[in-house]
Amino acid sequence: MQTIDSYSYQCGVMDCFNEMVRVGIKSLALSHPMDSAVERDALVPYAMQLCRSYGNKLYLEDAPLITDLFPLSQNQGKFHILFYRADHILEQYLRLKARKAALVTEGAYFGGNRSRVAWEYGQLLSYPEDVISRMIQANTDRERF
Repeated sequence: MQTIDSYSYQCGVMDCFNEMVRVGIKSLALSHPMDSAVERDALVPYAMQLCRSYGNKLYLEDAPLITDLFPLSQNQGKFHILFYRADHILEQYLRLKARKAALVTEGAYFGGNRSRVAWEYGQLLSYPEDVISRMIQANTDRERF
Protein backbone atom coordinates (compact mmCIF):
# COMPACT_ATOMS: atom_id res chain seq x y z
CA MET A 1 0.00 0.00 0.00
CA GLN A 2 1.23 3.48 -0.84
CA THR A 3 1.99 5.85 2.03
CA ILE A 4 -0.04 9.07 2.17
CA ASP A 5 1.76 12.11 3.52
CA SER A 6 0.08 14.23 6.17
CA TYR A 7 -0.35 17.28 3.92
CA SER A 8 -2.15 15.30 1.21
CA TYR A 9 -4.31 13.55 3.78
CA GLN A 10 -5.35 16.88 5.35
CA CYS A 11 -6.15 18.27 1.89
CA GLY A 12 -8.46 15.33 1.19
CA VAL A 13 -10.20 15.75 4.54
CA MET A 14 -10.73 19.46 3.92
CA ASP A 15 -12.11 18.80 0.44
CA CYS A 16 -14.61 16.30 1.79
CA PHE A 17 -15.72 18.57 4.63
CA ASN A 18 -16.12 21.53 2.28
CA GLU A 19 -18.39 19.50 0.04
CA MET A 20 -20.49 18.50 3.07
CA VAL A 21 -20.77 22.15 4.14
CA ARG A 22 -21.67 23.25 0.61
CA VAL A 23 -24.55 20.80 0.28
CA GLY A 24 -25.85 21.46 3.80
CA ILE A 25 -24.97 18.14 5.42
CA LYS A 26 -22.82 20.03 7.93
CA SER A 27 -23.20 23.61 9.15
CA LEU A 28 -19.71 23.68 10.60
CA ALA A 29 -16.78 21.39 9.87
CA LEU A 30 -13.36 21.16 11.48
CA SER A 31 -10.10 20.18 9.90
CA HIS A 32 -8.32 17.45 11.77
CA PRO A 33 -6.41 18.85 14.74
CA MET A 34 -2.86 19.92 13.98
CA ASP A 35 0.01 20.21 16.42
CA SER A 36 1.21 23.64 15.33
CA ALA A 37 0.02 26.82 13.68
CA VAL A 38 2.84 26.36 11.15
CA GLU A 39 1.44 22.98 10.10
CA ARG A 40 -2.09 24.42 9.88
CA ASP A 41 -1.01 27.59 8.09
CA ALA A 42 0.75 25.56 5.38
CA LEU A 43 -2.72 24.29 4.45
CA VAL A 44 -4.39 27.71 4.32
CA PRO A 45 -3.74 28.44 0.61
CA TYR A 46 -5.33 25.13 -0.38
CA ALA A 47 -8.17 25.64 2.13
CA MET A 48 -8.85 29.08 0.65
CA GLN A 49 -8.91 27.58 -2.85
CA LEU A 50 -11.41 24.95 -1.68
CA CYS A 51 -13.61 27.58 -0.04
CA ARG A 52 -13.64 29.64 -3.23
CA SER A 53 -14.64 26.62 -5.31
CA TYR A 54 -17.33 25.44 -2.86
CA GLY A 55 -18.61 28.89 -1.86
CA ASN A 56 -17.64 28.38 1.79
CA LYS A 57 -15.69 30.40 4.32
CA LEU A 58 -12.94 29.51 6.74
CA TYR A 59 -11.79 30.56 10.18
CA LEU A 60 -8.36 29.84 11.63
CA GLU A 61 -8.78 28.48 15.15
CA ASP A 62 -5.79 28.76 17.49
CA ALA A 63 -7.68 27.90 20.68
CA PRO A 64 -10.40 25.37 19.85
CA LEU A 65 -13.53 24.94 21.89
CA ILE A 66 -12.94 22.14 24.38
CA THR A 67 -16.05 20.28 25.48
CA ASP A 68 -16.97 16.79 26.58
CA LEU A 69 -17.88 16.00 22.96
CA PHE A 70 -14.26 15.19 22.04
CA PRO A 71 -11.38 13.84 24.12
CA LEU A 72 -9.38 16.67 25.71
CA SER A 73 -6.09 15.40 24.29
CA GLN A 74 -7.52 15.49 20.77
CA ASN A 75 -7.97 19.29 20.79
CA GLN A 76 -6.15 20.92 23.69
CA GLY A 77 -3.24 22.95 22.34
CA LYS A 78 -4.15 22.05 18.75
CA PHE A 79 -4.91 24.17 15.71
CA HIS A 80 -7.82 23.87 13.27
CA ILE A 81 -9.39 25.36 10.23
CA LEU A 82 -13.15 25.73 10.59
CA PHE A 83 -15.32 25.60 7.48
CA TYR A 84 -18.80 27.12 7.27
CA ARG A 85 -21.10 28.74 4.74
CA ALA A 86 -23.21 31.19 6.73
CA ASP A 87 -21.70 33.87 8.97
CA HIS A 88 -24.22 33.17 11.73
CA ILE A 89 -22.71 29.68 12.16
CA LEU A 90 -19.28 31.09 12.97
CA GLU A 91 -20.96 33.64 15.26
CA GLN A 92 -22.76 30.79 17.08
CA TYR A 93 -19.47 28.94 17.50
CA LEU A 94 -17.71 32.02 18.89
CA ARG A 95 -20.64 32.79 21.23
CA LEU A 96 -20.57 29.20 22.47
CA LYS A 97 -16.83 29.51 23.18
CA ALA A 98 -17.43 32.78 25.03
CA ARG A 99 -20.32 31.30 27.02
CA LYS A 100 -18.22 28.32 28.05
CA ALA A 101 -15.38 30.66 29.13
CA ALA A 102 -17.82 32.72 31.20
CA LEU A 103 -19.25 29.60 32.84
CA VAL A 104 -15.74 28.42 33.72
CA THR A 105 -14.89 31.85 35.18
CA GLU A 106 -18.11 31.87 37.22
CA GLY A 107 -17.45 28.35 38.50
CA ALA A 108 -20.67 27.23 36.82
CA TYR A 109 -19.27 24.91 34.16
CA PHE A 110 -20.66 21.64 35.49
CA GLY A 111 -23.80 19.54 35.30
CA GLY A 112 -26.40 20.83 32.88
CA ASN A 113 -24.34 23.84 31.80
CA ARG A 114 -21.42 21.63 30.84
CA SER A 115 -23.65 19.15 29.03
CA ARG A 116 -25.49 21.90 27.16
CA VAL A 117 -22.24 23.34 25.80
CA ALA A 118 -21.16 19.92 24.49
CA TRP A 119 -24.62 19.30 22.99
CA GLU A 120 -24.71 22.68 21.26
CA TYR A 121 -21.26 22.07 19.84
CA GLY A 122 -22.39 18.72 18.46
CA GLN A 123 -25.44 20.37 16.95
CA LEU A 124 -23.28 23.05 15.29
CA LEU A 125 -21.26 20.21 13.76
CA SER A 126 -24.57 18.73 12.53
CA TYR A 127 -24.17 15.47 14.43
CA PRO A 128 -27.34 13.45 15.08
CA GLU A 129 -28.55 13.50 18.69
CA ASP A 130 -27.81 9.82 19.28
CA VAL A 131 -24.23 10.34 18.06
CA ILE A 132 -23.77 13.37 20.34
CA SER A 133 -25.03 11.34 23.28
CA ARG A 134 -22.73 8.40 22.50
CA MET A 135 -19.71 10.64 22.02
CA ILE A 136 -20.23 12.45 25.32
CA GLN A 137 -20.85 9.20 27.22
CA ALA A 138 -17.80 7.48 25.70
CA ASN A 139 -15.44 10.37 26.39
CA THR A 140 -13.36 9.72 29.50
CA ASP A 141 -10.61 12.24 28.63
CA ARG A 142 -12.22 15.44 29.93
CA GLU A 143 -11.16 18.77 31.34
CA ARG A 144 -10.95 18.92 35.10
CA PHE A 145 -11.90 22.09 36.95
